[in-house]
Order: sequence, then structure tokens, then C-alpha cells
Amino acid sequence: MSVNPTVTKRARVNPPGRTCCVWQRSYDDSMKPGDHPEFFRFPAPEGRSRESTIMLDREGRFFHDGERVAHPKLEAAMHTWIARHPEDGRWILTNGYDWTYFTVEDTPYFVRELRVDSQQIMLVLSDGTEEPFHPERTHIASDDALVTVVKSSPPNQPFEAKFSRHAQTSLGPYLERDGANGWVVSFGDQRVAIVGV
Repeated sequence: MSVNPTVTKRARVNPPGRTCCVWQRSYDDSMKPGDHPEFFRFPAPEGRSRESTIMLDREGRFFHDGERVAHPKLEAAMHTWIARHPEDGRWILTNGYDWTYFTVEDTPYFVRELRVDSQQIMLVLSDGTEEPFHPERTHIASDDALVTVVKSSPPNQPFEAKFSRHAQTSLGPYLERDGANGWVVSFGDQRVAIVGV
């Protein structure tokens, strides 16, 4: 059984004087490095750093060294790598083979679109996953964008997801103005108030 990894560079990090990379490796092995209990305690390789200049902006776009990550497939993959460091709580990107710190300007996830049927409203998130919309977990942010809590089921921890302009516009038919509470989501026999910050 071959143990040589096929290595593809995914995003190189260049803090002053140092370099760190997030790699995607394909091993013919039963365990990824990320399965090791000490994975998030491993030091960076010699001469490299766990810090990075990668930033996720308030519109859900990744930047590296101040420049937009232009490759659509790479940016889509990066949205699936988002996590919190289990010990210090800082934002990290991890693909199971390596990890690096990065900066989140607003929310770590974004609601890209809605999928509505007769039973429920589903949120399509920036990492490609879907989950039911819970208006009671939603609030209006200071920039008038809707922000909702997602990924609250174990082993995940709750995260916030900001509605894109497209998703928020799509929710419009189910929003009603309420004099006392601001806005109410009305869907089927449910009416749930959305509160401000």
C-alpha cells in the first residue's frame, strides 16, 4: 500500500518572514492527520507559522494578502474548511491534513439562497450544506441584514450565518411588517417575530 501523498497546494500564507501552507493530501491510509487527538496542538512546520493573511469579508468573499481568492473551486472548498480551534476558539481553516488561523470580518457562514416547499423553508449555506430555517433564531443586524444561527447540532457548535442580498430578497414574500415587533416571518400557520440587534 503506497504511503506517498499526492499533494496539491491550496492556499499559501505569507506572514512577514514566514510561510505556511494549507495542503490537501490524498493518502491511501485509514487515518487522516486530523483524526489524531493532538492534531490542533501540532506546531507548524519549521520556518512556518499557523498565522495567515487569509480573510473572509462581510460579503462572504475570501481574500489572501489583500487580493481576492479568484479560483471558484478553491474558494468553495475554503468555505467547507471553516471551524473554531477547539482550545482557543479562534477561527481556523482545516481540511483534515493541515490547519491555519484566519480572520472572519463578520459571520463565518452565509445564506446563499432559499429552497422552499410546502412544508418548510430550507437555507442553502455557503459551505454547500442545507438546513431548515428557524426564524426564532434570527435577528436583524446593524446593517439591516438578517443573521441566523446555524449548525447547532452536535458535534458542531452554533455559528451565525448572514443572509446574502439574494437570499434576503427571496424571503420577502414571507415577511410581514408588525408594528410592535418590527418584522414577522409568516409561513403556513407559523408567525415568528424577528428582532433587531
